[in-house]
Amino acid sequence: MPNISETLKNAALILQRSGIAEPRREAGSLLAFSLRKDRTFLITRGDYELSPEEEADFEKILRRRASREPLQYITGRQEFYGLDFVVTPDVLIPRPETELLVEKAIEILRKQEENARFCEIGTGSGCLSISILHNVRAASAIGLDVSPKALKITALNAERHGVSDRLNLKISDVFSSLADEKFALIASNPPYIPRADIANLQREVRDFEPLGALTDEADGLSIIEKIVRGAPRYLVPGGFLLLEIGFGQSRAVKNLFDEKIWRAVEALPDLQNIPRTVRAQVI
Repeated sequence: MPNISETLKNAALILQRSGIAEPRREAGSLLAFSLRKDRTFLITRGDYELSPEEEADFEKILRRRASREPLQYITGRQEFYGLDFVVTPDVLIPRPETELLVEKAIEILRKQEENARFCEIGTGSGCLSISILHNVRAASAIGLDVSPKALKITALNAERHGVSDRLNLKISDVFSSLADEKFALIASNPPYIPRADIANLQREVRDFEPLGALTDEADGLSIIEKIVRGAPRYLVPGGFLLLEIGFGQSRAVKNLFDEKIWRAVEALPDLQNIPRTVRAQVI
């Protein structure tokens, strides 16, 4: 039977041939998940021999990753803003760049004395709303998503992190299911990738993540425009809108804001100095 060291070496070669960027690291993550052990076990027990059942289970998982299925969908987990989230192919995989939006939302809501209530459009895994609620205990939220399957994942993660009592979930196409209520903040990581760019995405994204959460099937701006146009009705005076945007979209997105309705429209850079989040305040 092959031991851990041999298995890792062979797995890394397979992943490398499949175009995986960090084959050794990913081989270790896959084997640790398959064996239900931590990385310390892999390092200290390189001579551990896999049973036939363990070898077969790992080969199945390895084939999935070699086909470029994302590691997060295989393990069913992704860390985001210090929390562990369940993810499935029904939702986008949380990404580090979205943490900037969470940081800005927390800054805004912590300054609210009474109305620390916000709305998220397109909850997906729930990583955005749940991370905010976890860090702002006085806050409450409504989470909207057009996908019932995505809302089930949001609900599962909200329960895991103890914020279900402060997060009301609704099936909604942007604002379609909202009643006439007001929020201090509306936040969204909308589908902003132009349809023409989908073919050039990494296989992990293009072939496995939900297309409807990636693109508006148009120029990448149509849903953003819908949010910008509808948001003032649901914001308190001086309330904020936070939007994640794509590479090179900052100027086009800022032009969607009517200066008679909005003020202080800013495109905020991420750690790579790429404009990633647009923040605007309603008059």
